[in-house]
Amino acid sequence: MEETPLVKGNQVDHQTRCAHYHSDVDVIAIRFHCCGDYYACYSCHQEQADHEPSQWPKRKWDERAILCGSCNHELTIHEYMKSSQCPVCRHGFNEGCRLHYPLYFEM
Repeated sequence: MEETPLVKGNQVDHQTRCAHYHSDVDVIAIRFHCCGDYYACYSCHQEQADHEPSQWPKRKWDERAILCGSCNHELTIHEYMKSSQCPVCRHGFNEGCRLHYPLYFEM
Protein backbone atom coordinates (compact mmCIF):
# COMPACT_ATOMS: atom_id res chain seq x y z
CA MET A 1 0.00 0.00 0.00
CA GLU A 2 1.36 3.40 -0.98
CA GLU A 3 1.78 6.06 1.65
CA THR A 4 -0.43 9.13 1.31
CA PRO A 5 1.71 12.15 0.40
CA LEU A 6 2.12 14.88 3.00
CA VAL A 7 0.19 18.01 2.01
CA LYS A 8 1.65 21.23 3.35
CA GLY A 9 -0.29 24.40 3.94
CA ASN A 10 -2.24 26.59 6.31
CA GLN A 11 -4.83 24.65 8.34
CA VAL A 12 -4.94 21.70 5.93
CA ASP A 13 -7.72 19.24 6.72
CA HIS A 14 -7.92 15.50 5.94
CA GLN A 15 -9.26 16.25 2.42
CA THR A 16 -6.56 18.84 1.57
CA ARG A 17 -8.75 21.91 2.10
CA CYS A 18 -6.91 24.87 3.58
CA ALA A 19 -7.51 28.26 5.17
CA HIS A 20 -7.72 29.82 1.69
CA TYR A 21 -9.96 27.28 -0.11
CA HIS A 22 -12.34 25.22 1.96
CA SER A 23 -15.57 24.51 0.09
CA ASP A 24 -16.85 20.97 -0.47
CA VAL A 25 -15.17 20.81 -3.90
CA ASP A 26 -11.77 22.17 -2.81
CA VAL A 27 -10.25 18.71 -2.49
CA ILE A 28 -7.10 18.77 -4.57
CA ALA A 29 -3.51 19.44 -3.65
CA ILE A 30 -0.80 20.23 -6.15
CA ARG A 31 2.75 18.92 -6.18
CA PHE A 32 4.81 21.96 -7.00
CA HIS A 33 7.29 21.64 -9.84
CA CYS A 34 9.91 23.73 -8.02
CA CYS A 35 10.23 21.57 -4.91
CA GLY A 36 8.24 18.38 -5.44
CA ASP A 37 6.16 19.03 -2.32
CA TYR A 38 2.39 18.92 -2.24
CA TYR A 39 0.67 22.10 -1.09
CA ALA A 40 -3.03 22.72 -0.65
CA CYS A 41 -2.82 25.84 -2.83
CA TYR A 42 -0.58 28.50 -4.32
CA SER A 43 -1.12 30.82 -1.34
CA CYS A 44 -0.04 28.11 1.08
CA HIS A 45 3.17 27.65 -0.95
CA GLN A 46 3.78 31.40 -0.92
CA GLU A 47 3.35 31.52 2.87
CA GLN A 48 5.43 28.48 3.77
CA ALA A 49 8.04 27.73 1.12
CA ASP A 50 11.42 29.44 1.18
CA HIS A 51 11.55 29.82 -2.61
CA GLU A 52 9.53 31.08 -5.55
CA PRO A 53 7.23 28.63 -7.34
CA SER A 54 7.81 27.46 -10.88
CA GLN A 55 5.27 26.26 -13.43
CA TRP A 56 5.03 22.69 -14.66
CA PRO A 57 6.38 22.66 -18.24
CA LYS A 58 3.97 21.21 -20.81
CA ARG A 59 6.39 18.38 -21.59
CA LYS A 60 5.95 17.09 -18.00
CA TRP A 61 2.17 17.14 -17.85
CA ASP A 62 2.14 13.33 -17.85
CA GLU A 63 3.60 13.30 -14.32
CA ARG A 64 1.40 12.67 -11.33
CA ALA A 65 1.13 16.04 -9.63
CA ILE A 66 -2.48 16.34 -8.46
CA LEU A 67 -3.76 14.63 -5.33
CA CYS A 68 -7.46 14.00 -4.78
CA GLY A 69 -8.05 14.79 -1.13
CA SER A 70 -11.14 12.62 -1.07
CA CYS A 71 -9.49 9.28 -1.97
CA ASN A 72 -5.75 10.12 -2.24
CA HIS A 73 -5.55 9.13 -5.91
CA GLU A 74 -2.77 10.95 -7.76
CA LEU A 75 -3.64 12.25 -11.21
CA THR A 76 -1.38 13.43 -13.97
CA ILE A 77 -1.73 17.07 -14.94
CA HIS A 78 -3.31 15.99 -18.25
CA GLU A 79 -5.89 13.85 -16.40
CA TYR A 80 -6.70 16.67 -14.02
CA MET A 81 -7.13 19.27 -16.75
CA LYS A 82 -9.59 17.01 -18.58
CA SER A 83 -11.65 16.21 -15.46
CA SER A 84 -14.28 17.90 -13.38
CA GLN A 85 -14.12 15.06 -10.86
CA CYS A 86 -11.80 12.37 -9.59
CA PRO A 87 -11.73 9.38 -11.96
CA VAL A 88 -11.57 6.99 -8.99
CA CYS A 89 -13.99 8.28 -6.31
CA ARG A 90 -15.98 10.69 -8.53
CA HIS A 91 -15.72 13.54 -5.99
CA GLY A 92 -16.21 16.83 -7.83
CA PHE A 93 -13.37 19.31 -8.22
CA ASN A 94 -13.70 23.10 -8.01
CA GLU A 95 -14.28 24.30 -11.57
CA GLY A 96 -12.95 27.74 -10.57
CA CYS A 97 -9.47 26.27 -10.18
CA ARG A 98 -9.11 26.51 -13.97
CA LEU A 99 -8.63 30.25 -13.50
CA HIS A 100 -5.45 29.49 -11.54
CA TYR A 101 -3.81 27.14 -14.07
CA PRO A 102 -1.26 29.82 -15.12
CA LEU A 103 0.04 29.88 -11.54
CA TYR A 104 0.87 26.17 -11.68
CA PHE A 105 1.20 25.16 -15.31
CA GLU A 106 2.99 26.52 -18.38
CA MET A 107 0.16 27.66 -20.64
